[in-house]
Amino acid sequence: MLKLKTVSLLKHRSDLSVLPEGKLLINTINAHSYNTALKDAEFAEALLKGGALIPDGASMVLAFRWLRKESIERTAGWDLFEYEMGRLNRKGGICYFLGSNGNTLKLIKEKAKTIYPNIQIKTYSPPYKPEFTQEENRMMIDAINEAKPDLLWIGMTAPKQEKWAYAHLDELEVNGHIGTIGGGIRLLCGYGGTCSGLVAGARVGMAVSPDQRA
Repeated sequence: MLKLKTVSLLKHRSDLSVLPEGKLLINTINAHSYNTALKDAEFAEALLKGGALIPDGASMVLAFRWLRKESIERTAGWDLFEYEMGRLNRKGGICYFLGSNGNTLKLIKEKAKTIYPNIQIKTYSPPYKPEFTQEENRMMIDAINEAKPDLLWIGMTAPKQEKWAYAHLDELEVNGHIGTIGGGIRLLCGYGGTCSGLVAGARVGMAVSPDQRA
């Protein structure tokens, strides 16, 4: 069971740099996802048993201060995204985006060429539906494994993305970290305080393209 008094969270943004190398599932948690997990055991298990859990919300910071007398720092999904993309760009590699619609994924690839020139972007737009069939799951897993990415972002909105990633973690051939940040990939901001619009206005997880692989 997910309990604030015992859950382990990444305490400081700088701790992103000490996360272990290799395949690691990184989830985020805020007040909404915490309350959802209290009523969804599968979601709670996915959060608790992932490789790392980061506090994406001021409410989690305040809860730790009040309930545990601990000082932690908010690490937003965007912080994770920016850190992981910057690190991969410095050494070069493959980044895979699973989720969102075809137009958004196309925009991601176009913008990333300029901002992250050393990263090869691969994408897959899954169907927009509450649950995937076994065949649809297999198609997504096979597409990811064919690319063998160094970084994988899953954006299907919570709790769907966390549960999917956790359920199929052992099947995924990923050489690095896996982030379930959902709406965090909708904006690529932080350059001079402006938004570059990498995925501005995207509805993460809403996919209708019949040609799903890009």
